[in-house]
Amino acid sequence: MFEFHKNRKQYFEMQVNNAAEFVIPFIEAKKQLKQGMQVLEIGCGEGGVLKAFIDKGCIGVGVELDETRLVNAREWLQQDIVDHKIQFISKDIYQVNPVVDFPSLFDIIILKDVIEHIHDQKKLISWMQQFLKPGGVIYFGFPPWQMPFGGHQQLCTNSFLSKLPYFHLLPNFIYKFILTISKQPVADLLEIKETGISIERFEKVVKQSHYVVLHQIHYLVNPIYQYKFNLKPKIQFGFIKAIPWVRNYFTTCVYYLITPITPSTL
Repeated sequence: MFEFHKNRKQYFEMQVNNAAEFVIPFIEAKKQLKQGMQVLEIGCGEGGVLKAFIDKGCIGVGVELDETRLVNAREWLQQDIVDHKIQFISKDIYQVNPVVDFPSLFDIIILKDVIEHIHDQKKLISWMQQFLKPGGVIYFGFPPWQMPFGGHQQLCTNSFLSKLPYFHLLPNFIYKFILTISKQPVADLLEIKETGISIERFEKVVKQSHYVVLHQIHYLVNPIYQYKFNLKPKIQFGFIKAIPWVRNYFTTCVYYLITPITPSTL
């Protein structure tokens, strides 16, 4: 198994490959990438996902709260920065002034493994409409909170807990007690428990925020697992996908592509 939290450069390459093989084809099923398209990634980390879009001729902007991750991004994508193909902004997305900080509106916005970490998700999803060009789309990839490792157990330094499925679903006081006595990053893991999102909540927020879903895929086996655990990606069984709430417990990842509702999308 690949210890991706210890080898950030290998994790970066993994993100590039995964985006090229799965994320971009998913988006292109509904919106073809073209030379010079403007792409924004919120929570871009080291920029691996954006790099795949840059390699397809897009112009990228990455917003990342953790400045330490952007140190690597600026090193590994130095030539792309010099060539004005990509730029990075070190800010909380809620502190961004799009008029000042962004060079233009965007054709595509990317949130990959990010929405489950965001506070006030409805606010962000509604707010992002102002970042989009007409006909623009937003891609989301995230693990449903109730899935076996939806608590991001991989952050645990205790090897047993890091491989223990579903224990993040315990009542808060028990979960916190276990994390505390085993000296785990309690605040970080409790925050994930607080912001975790289900498929049903996501779809409800999208509808309430006046978007329409253009495309979706639910995965039984997350595509990224082929790099992390050498497991072949597998789309969720149709009968499980059709069962609300239950599907969250057996779906390791979902991809969604949404666009604001306009007369042409009705």
